[in-house]
Amino acid sequence: MDLTIIAPTGLLCQTTTDKVSFPGEWGAFTVLTGHAPLIAHLVAGTIVYSEQGQEKSLEIESGFVRVLENQLEVCVEVPGHDIS
Repeated sequence: MDLTIIAPTGLLCQTTTDKVSFPGEWGAFTVLTGHAPLIAHLVAGTIVYSEQGQEKSLEIESGFVRVLENQLEVCVEVPGHDIS
């Protein structure tokens, strides 16, 4: 799957992965290759994904994820960033 994570400050991640876990509004969930189309609201927590066999994580305050045909597009707010 192609994973792209952006924030108001710019691109945070652009990689290929086979598994991503998100802090969803109704609880944590994991997206695997071949997942059904999805748009979900994200809450404060940690996005966890693998990149070249290493587990990586990213703390977020909120955001949204769109999953469509193994493309994951994530737009987030990260701690310590004021958009005013």
